[in-house]
Amino acid sequence: MAELKKAVGKRSITDTNLLLTITIVVFAAMYLFAMFGLGRGFLRWQTFFNILNTNASLIITAIGLSIVMICGSIDISVGGVVGLVTMCCAVNLDFQGGDPVTALLISLGIGLAFGLVQGFLVAYLEIQPFIVTLAGMFFARGLTTIIHAEPFNVENAAFLALKDTRITIPFLGSINNSGAFTPAYMEIGVAVALVLVVLAFVMLRWTSLGRSFYALGGNRQSALMLGINTKRSLFLAHLISGVLAGIAGYVYIMHSASGAVTNADGMEMNAIAASIIGGTMLSGGVGNIIGTFFGVLSLGTIQNIVSSAGFSDAWWAKITVAAMICLFLVIQSVVLARKKQVE
Repeated sequence: MAELKKAVGKRSITDTNLLLTITIVVFAAMYLFAMFGLGRGFLRWQTFFNILNTNASLIITAIGLSIVMICGSIDISVGGVVGLVTMCCAVNLDFQGGDPVTALLISLGIGLAFGLVQGFLVAYLEIQPFIVTLAGMFFARGLTTIIHAEPFNVENAAFLALKDTRITIPFLGSINNSGAFTPAYMEIGVAVALVLVVLAFVMLRWTSLGRSFYALGGNRQSALMLGINTKRSLFLAHLISGVLAGIAGYVYIMHSASGAVTNADGMEMNAIAASIIGGTMLSGGVGNIIGTFFGVLSLGTIQNIVSSAGFSDAWWAKITVAAMICLFLVIQSVVLARKKQVE
């Protein structure tokens, strides 16, 4: 039994590292092409940090979704949860006398509630995760509209002060038009996202819970033979995804400072795309949070490249993303074929 556990872990790590390497190489190639082929903007450090600033909430959402997908499950409610959190926080801050702390507690509470309910339905009642989380997405979107239908900007002074806080990187920057050196900066949400990337990576790589996620997604029957509580592992994966979606909602409103029913519209699809591009296999058992991080960076870079190339229509970026997803699905199919030959 110990040998089986070792074999499962070794195979997963090998496939994960292979897909991670491909993801990083593709991202590096895209960014180098942008730097040397599309003008000076990509040569500035701030352009890279702006990709992080814009996509910090997506990074956090994609972390949770990658964990669920590693288990062989899915969670398409995350975008709706992020949108609901942003609206609840905005209403609390502007109309209920709230502050950044109460808004954070609301975010965590909403994410925890969705994670608990959906995790229980999927893991213990064994309802299909697609159906459960689809219902969760519709519920979150509908509740968002009920809470406040009209878009508005947050005007809470304490929250705006937090939103406008910047983390400067003095040794990275660029020379502006007046000849002065301007240091690069990132928003607080980026720091939160990077910390969560590290924590999730450590959890998946070096804890028994992380190994149980890989074993569950790789082969549920083998995981049961190893003594893993598969229901609890699946429940915890969905719980983590829900909590991270709540945190992502808080980070989202720290960037946008607005409440709107369209907030985070389609984020669940972008998170799935980032996870696939990052090397997380839809069949489960293989994935890497670092790869997911680079998957989000790849999506942000694609959008910037398309915009810089003069294709302002949003569908150009979607077509490019679709092509990348197809490419990585083909790569994953090759990896699956290789695994079957080894077995």
